[in-house]
Amino acid sequence: MEKVKTQAQKRQKMSGAHLLLDCLHKQGVEIIFGYPGGSVLPLYDALYDETTIPNILTRHEQGAVHAAEGYAKATGKPGVVIVTSGPGATNAVTGIADAMSDSVPLVVITGQVTTPGIGKDAFQEADVLGITLPITKNNYQVRDIEELPKIVHEAFHIATTGRKGPVVIDLPKDMTVLEAYAECDNVVHLESYQPNTIPSKIQIDRLMKQLSKAHKPVILVGGGVAAAGGSEELRELIKRYEVPVVSTLLGLGVFPDNHELFLGMGGMHGTYGANMAMMEADFLLSIGCRFDDRLACNPDAFAKDAVIAHIDIDPVEIGKIIPTDIPIVADAKIALQQMLEKQVEKPECSEWLKLCQERKENYPFQYKDSDEVIKPQKVIEIVADITEGNSYVVTDVGQHQMWAAQFYPFSFPNQLITSGGLGTMGYGIPAGIGAKFGEKDRSVVVFVGDGGFQMTNQELAILNIYNLDIKFVLMNNHSLGMVRQWQERFFNERRSQSVLDVQPDFMKLAEAYGIKGVKITDPASLDQQLREAFAAKGPMLIEVVVDNREHVLPMIPAGQPNDKMLGVD
Repeated sequence: MEKVKTQAQKRQKMSGAHLLLDCLHKQGVEIIFGYPGGSVLPLYDALYDETTIPNILTRHEQGAVHAAEGYAKATGKPGVVIVTSGPGATNAVTGIADAMSDSVPLVVITGQVTTPGIGKDAFQEADVLGITLPITKNNYQVRDIEELPKIVHEAFHIATTGRKGPVVIDLPKDMTVLEAYAECDNVVHLESYQPNTIPSKIQIDRLMKQLSKAHKPVILVGGGVAAAGGSEELRELIKRYEVPVVSTLLGLGVFPDNHELFLGMGGMHGTYGANMAMMEADFLLSIGCRFDDRLACNPDAFAKDAVIAHIDIDPVEIGKIIPTDIPIVADAKIALQQMLEKQVEKPECSEWLKLCQERKENYPFQYKDSDEVIKPQKVIEIVADITEGNSYVVTDVGQHQMWAAQFYPFSFPNQLITSGGLGTMGYGIPAGIGAKFGEKDRSVVVFVGDGGFQMTNQELAILNIYNLDIKFVLMNNHSLGMVRQWQERFFNERRSQSVLDVQPDFMKLAEAYGIKGVKITDPASLDQQLREAFAAKGPMLIEVVVDNREHVLPMIPAGQPNDKMLGVD
């Protein structure tokens, strides 16, 4: 017993706050997004002397989590957030739910009242474990400082393996003050958490045989391919077997937009060619896609004649929405590697490829240009030309999000950073800031609507502090555009609370935050003014007043099959 005690005392005794920072160092954390408060004061006091892991002081806890999401999506590394107890934690809930929906790896450290006060309605107490249980992969509350290193390691391991996602560590204030001889290690203690990454060889054989004999094959790719780093393997597979490819919103960029076999994005606002290919396929291979209702708008009518093969890291997703004939639980990259190792005959589908190509050429995304009003699609096209299609594109949520997905030519994984599953307005500005912190040498463009802009624009305060060269393109149609579009199409044009007649002067707001701004209203000068704005160094708010009656088309009405598209001429 004495020998064990001596070994323990050889370790450095430290407070829980310093122990946590030591663990973050050993996890390779580069940056924290956070906001201090009473219950995390000891932790922020320890951060005062921290020189290698900066804390980015966002102006709202929701902004902190979205910034961490943007960082995680751009870099592939877990985002780290620190917020205080009570409202600090509850303000972070929207971002946590967003990350859960889009499988974004985060570790969110929430302050908590001291352990004697838990359950007694202490000042700024909230049941963080109960609140976040449905929107995290796992959550913890530290009750023993000796357990803190183990919890931190487990949290990062869970967040970054299997189907990635957010993990919450609820940290009572006294746990940051108490001292211990504990130390951080990198030993996995989770016997019950063993996500399967290796596919069944029998199922891979079945899949490849089915692919070989298909006459109307389609490969559907989602964000899971990007998360697994499987883009190169996918491209090699397509090159070998010459099968048309459809992407989900979060899968854009996994396969290059300019490839002749790419049919575009599928789903509610996808291309005619992509949606018809999925509906008429005799073999549909889905990789890293969960068949959500924006993709498979009517599951009962979706790909009725197809043999469905579904590769996903999360077994819960397979068969949940679309019945699956060949289920494969695996990491997308490893599954694709095994598919490449299995040589089969190329499918005979020349007539199918010809039909898909004709539909792609005959029914592209399109819009009617105007000399009187600025068309939002044209803004996206010009920005794509200015940036040569190489920027990280961050969007908020709404019409501009769909136009960016339709008209920007995505060419690399995670190039589009957006809120897909939860559809969170206010996501764009902080996520763009987080992406820029993660990829300082890459161009970052944020497309945001006037509705979402007014939810989190306070995060613009960060730009000058860190000299972040981000171009924010504010598409101002004086309305909640997507809400208004649905009202105009399905609610007899009754625009109930969706028109924003009274707005702030966004140029003065930019000035208040010390950043440059330009307002564009004339279609004739749109191209020149955008190019001048993008040529300027430093952060800039570019407000473009766009047509307020423009709709995102094509569009599949809710609950209709994918071949029932509005706006296809």
